[in-house]
Amino acid sequence: MSIILGIDPGSNITGYGIIDSNGVKHQYIASGCIRTRNQKGDKQLYKIFASISELVKLYLPQEAAIEKVFVHANPNSALKLGEARGAAIVALSEGDIKIYEYATREVKKNVVGFGGAAKEQVQHMVKLLLKLKNALRADEADALAVAICHAHAKKP
Repeated sequence: MSIILGIDPGSNITGYGIIDSNGVKHQYIASGCIRTRNQKGDKQLYKIFASISELVKLYLPQEAAIEKVFVHANPNSALKLGEARGAAIVALSEGDIKIYEYATREVKKNVVGFGGAAKEQVQHMVKLLLKLKNALRADEADALAVAICHAHAKKP
């Protein structure tokens, strides 16, 4: 089994999900959201960095999986997303964690079976795969989906 930290980066909300997996069986460890909506610029990025650093110290993941930047029609949104991603990647690098990157469509295809799946479908499949009873927030489910995608990609 291997502890995997999945990250769904965002400038206002960065989701995280931690699982223990052997590539076939997955065990839920933790998940949540890092909220930075009320902060600006460097304070947002520092909160993402510090929060991911704390997760690394607390859960000691062997690997991390992060969603690639999806370029929207708004270039400013893509830049802010890239900055949030960068803050998370630096925190993971500081913890000497091996980092893997996955495109959104790849994550959805791997977890749901369809690259164009809706967020609700991702949430439902993540709950099923991890045998969770409580509802998941979208960013939290997306981060867990990234972790599950990585677990499937590296299964023996």
